[in-house]
Amino acid sequence: MAVISPPGTGKRTTRGSAPPTRAASRRQWAGWGFVSPFLIVFALVFLAPIGYSVYLSLYRSQLIGGTRFVGLDNYQQAFGDHEFWSGLGRVGLFLLVQVPIMLGVALLVALALDSGRLYGRNFFRISIFLPYAVPAVVASLMWGFMYGKRFGLVASVNEHLHTSFPDPLAPGWVLASIGNIVTWEFVGYNMLIFYAALRVIPGSLYEAAEIDGAGQWRIVAAIKLPAIRGALVIATVFSIIGSFQLFNEPSILKSLAPNAITTYFTPNYYTYSLSFAGQQHNYAATVAIVMGLVTMIVAYAVQLRGMRKEV
Repeated sequence: MAVISPPGTGKRTTRGSAPPTRAASRRQWAGWGFVSPFLIVFALVFLAPIGYSVYLSLYRSQLIGGTRFVGLDNYQQAFGDHEFWSGLGRVGLFLLVQVPIMLGVALLVALALDSGRLYGRNFFRISIFLPYAVPAVVASLMWGFMYGKRFGLVASVNEHLHTSFPDPLAPGWVLASIGNIVTWEFVGYNMLIFYAALRVIPGSLYEAAEIDGAGQWRIVAAIKLPAIRGALVIATVFSIIGSFQLFNEPSILKSLAPNAITTYFTPNYYTYSLSFAGQQHNYAATVAIVMGLVTMIVAYAVQLRGMRKEV
């Protein structure tokens, strides 16, 4: 490393290693000052609840002996809990069936809107997105009324047309009925993600495809779908997380279908029942931690696979 002496002085300085000044130090602390409000809120609303849940999961409250430290016993109980695995398997089936249908419909709608051949494009776009603005509780109540076999739409159709449509709230149909509600709610949200990604594709690609004589299906397969692969991965990850968090729809429909929706219908509903109905706060925290880890692993695996395909 070269050592130079400034003219007129006897001091030597090392090139490239200027000592930090007070102004630079002040700027560094100013940066931390700008991000500190976010860090404080992030720690309070995200890190603190997770830490407290982990703390609760290591203890167990008993009528005799009070609350005592049990280590990983609650996790061992969760891995052997049939009700927990039943709910997890149910949301897994829900994810494998509902998410591809929902994303497929959203993608078709986005492609139709982007094609420029759909009359009244703005009207259809806002109409499809509008159900996302309806709260999940309101949507569940609305669809629950229509599903009612003794009242609502299904009952009216059976009565006036003398048909016998199956009960959407029967044990064998209730999961599909919930999937229909979720699809109705979130097709517009995912459509907006895909449509926004389609709108930023450079027009030069379409011009080159037209010069080569490519048809519309070829343009979709060779240009549009590869260009929005990142948006597809994001929407898939969001949908996976939402499927594992399924709670509002089963909890609202339980009063209409008490024989079809149990207290462990989904892991989130099972956690709620353990905590608020069974007063098993420690075990509920354990189930929540396990579900958080499962969701994180599955979502990360899907994201990693999507990124590899993109590369």
